[in-house]
Amino acid sequence: MESKRALRWTVAVAALGYFVDIYDLQLFNIVSKSSLLGLGITDPHALEEWDYLLFLWQMGGMLVGGLLWGWLGDTKGRRNILFGSILLYSLANIANAFVTTTEMYSVVRFIAGLGLAGELGAAITLVSELMEKEKRGLGTMIVVTMGALGAVAAVFISKINWQIAGLENWQLSYIIGGVLGLLLLGLRMGTFESNTFTETQQMDIKRGRWTMLFATKERALRYLACITIGLPVWYCVGILIKFSKKFALLDHLEIEVSTAIVFTYLGLSFGDLLSSLISQYLKSRKKTVFIYLILTVGVVSYYLYGPSSSANLFYFLCFMIGTGTGYWALFVSMSAELFGTNLRATVASTTPNFVRGAVVPLVLTFKAWEPMLGMTGAATALGIISLGLAFWGVSHLEESFAKDLNFHEE
Repeated sequence: MESKRALRWTVAVAALGYFVDIYDLQLFNIVSKSSLLGLGITDPHALEEWDYLLFLWQMGGMLVGGLLWGWLGDTKGRRNILFGSILLYSLANIANAFVTTTEMYSVVRFIAGLGLAGELGAAITLVSELMEKEKRGLGTMIVVTMGALGAVAAVFISKINWQIAGLENWQLSYIIGGVLGLLLLGLRMGTFESNTFTETQQMDIKRGRWTMLFATKERALRYLACITIGLPVWYCVGILIKFSKKFALLDHLEIEVSTAIVFTYLGLSFGDLLSSLISQYLKSRKKTVFIYLILTVGVVSYYLYGPSSSANLFYFLCFMIGTGTGYWALFVSMSAELFGTNLRATVASTTPNFVRGAVVPLVLTFKAWEPMLGMTGAATALGIISLGLAFWGVSHLEESFAKDLNFHEE
């Protein structure tokens, strides 16, 4: 059995990697418009259009990257992905600081998306396979809880007036993210591959083939159910928080989206910590996710229909939305635990990235329905769909707590 010191080091390095991952993911949302202004895009319509197009390029990279890194993780090893993914998005981050055209920006965001797609799936898969089955939820909790704080760091770093070497704040914020990632490369030299994966390398079995997920009806539904569980998280982040300034105006409140993001991700970090502890206490991933989905229904309902008398109350609601959707660690853990070793990295890499990618149709639908239903009505309809699918998904999956991971898919 691997030494406890090496195991703790691997968990810590995986957590720091996800911290940088979320830092970059949210940094783009925070500085995209200021960076476009820096490139000379001043027309309000063009700003909105390029902001959305760059977002699509990044999400496209993450969708492609989820498939690529998942396949590599199941064929070449989980540890190798931890090196490759962070190297790619760290270099892309640094390159982001020096783009001079929107076309260059688009290409770099696509490359960054490719790199970002591999980090979480590889980290969760590796940690899940290395730790004792009764305690692996605590390991994934550390990874995801630390990761959520990356968004908070992105907000604060982007607001510092650096004034270094004639570079703008958005440029230095990207460079800092890239340098942090490259520093982590050295720290990852002390990590090691899981025995669960190395044992399957000796077997004559198919590994990392995405089409295998649809080879049987049962497996396809299992995979679909895993994806639906995560939908409310990015419905809340991609709709309720992304457009939080507009929702606050409905109550005649002036708020800052960046501050709403800080409170939301603080809630996510707290929620992931708490949900993992509850899961350990109940010895059940499913029951804990059910509890959190019910909490999310209540908080979202108040956010949309309850009175917000002050900005502080609104920010508290953002924190509670983050807390209610703070089962991201359980969602990715369940996805990894419910599939065999030869498909585990593929599932753990694609499910969170497909959920993140769902933000695109969610936003498009929200904008299409808003003229007919109003902001609150459109958000309510999407909330019912997202949460309804999540309740369906968790009810159709078997319990994965303490499940033996030494199995493979035929």
